[in-house]
Amino acid sequence: MPATSVIGLQWGDEAKGKVVDLLTENHDIVIRYQGGNNAGHTVRFNGRTYKLSLLPTGILQGHVKSVIAPGVVVNPKAVLQELDGLIAGGQDCANRLMISDRAHVICPWHLLEEAAFEKTRGGSAIGTTMRGIGTCYREKVGRFHAIRIGDLIHRDIFAAKVREIVPMKQLLLDALDPEGPKLNSDQIIEEYSACADRLRPMVADTTAFLLDALEQGRRLLFEGAQGSLLDIDHGTFPYVTSSNSSGCGIHSGSGIPERAIEKMIGVVKAYTTRVGGGPFPTELDNEIGERIRKAGNEYGTVTGRPRRCGWLDTVATRYSARISGVDSIAIALLDVLSGFDELLICEAYEINGKVTRDFPSRCEDLALARPVLRRVEGWSEDISGITDFSKLPAAAQEYVRTVSTLVGRPVELVSVGPDRAQTIMLNCR
Repeated sequence: MPATSVIGLQWGDEAKGKVVDLLTENHDIVIRYQGGNNAGHTVRFNGRTYKLSLLPTGILQGHVKSVIAPGVVVNPKAVLQELDGLIAGGQDCANRLMISDRAHVICPWHLLEEAAFEKTRGGSAIGTTMRGIGTCYREKVGRFHAIRIGDLIHRDIFAAKVREIVPMKQLLLDALDPEGPKLNSDQIIEEYSACADRLRPMVADTTAFLLDALEQGRRLLFEGAQGSLLDIDHGTFPYVTSSNSSGCGIHSGSGIPERAIEKMIGVVKAYTTRVGGGPFPTELDNEIGERIRKAGNEYGTVTGRPRRCGWLDTVATRYSARISGVDSIAIALLDVLSGFDELLICEAYEINGKVTRDFPSRCEDLALARPVLRRVEGWSEDISGITDFSKLPAAAQEYVRTVSTLVGRPVELVSVGPDRAQTIMLNCR
């Protein structure tokens, strides 16, 4: 296959990193095409655990070229910090990374603006990671104050842009918080130019590189960040990220045409989690939710924030699978549900007395949704060492089949633990 993609079907944190890692050995190039260092991936590789944010998961494998495409927003300090951490851990990987000269740069004022805006929202705050992602994307769309990686690596161009932008940004920041921090143009230019000196060998026209790779028959793997329900256009707006985190964002974020992708895999947890604000119909704000959180170690890879936990919502997952056009699904963290006598799966919503399987377009309607729950038998056995679907407890097998039926896609993979070996490959309904 010329190209495969891995997409999260929930509100992020679906364990996409493990699925991408499993597929990487059969691909030549792994591409991040949206998001920034707000997207955390945890990967077990050669007995070690790595936490990645900006870098594609493929960076850990020597035969793979890892690409940060134009749709990503890049904090130069963050990418170098992440690279240095891998190098210190024995991963000599800088020569395997390519960064698009079209990617936009997260600057210090983006972080300060985001923090100030969130503070002014009070109880209606979106719950961002405070990494300056949204404010950088806003600048990209607005064009006027945008800085790209191609500008960063040319010191004179970068310096001129910083000196033009900083006075206007300081006026805005002072208006939001008169006692807040002050920007220093010279300091920003020096710090970011030092980063540029290190990044320059990695910067290239990744769009041309990827199009050439397709024509040469090289195998591409697209790694989604966040999840489809956080998509700026198709997610639970305004409680979303600032990029197209569903399958819809692959083509605009990478420059690769849609027809090149022959396989789309959607990843879904065996339950549902969410970080930050926004409605969550199946949320379990009780001892069951806390039990799932502890068993699944549901704390943000990037922020460490505890995730909200609830029963699997197949209304939302079916919607995500349809808009992203996934061919099959991977169910992650099935082992977390071991020990429950009974499990519940949301198969529909009741909104204002009407039962529907369609996911609402408005958050106000989603907030009114009451989950219609299907009861299924639980299992008591530890399944974390099982690698054959037929060896799973009958109730666990039935759970997987039920999810497949309700989502409307075949299950290709079931993960029963963080390690690569803790994986069941199958294709069933």
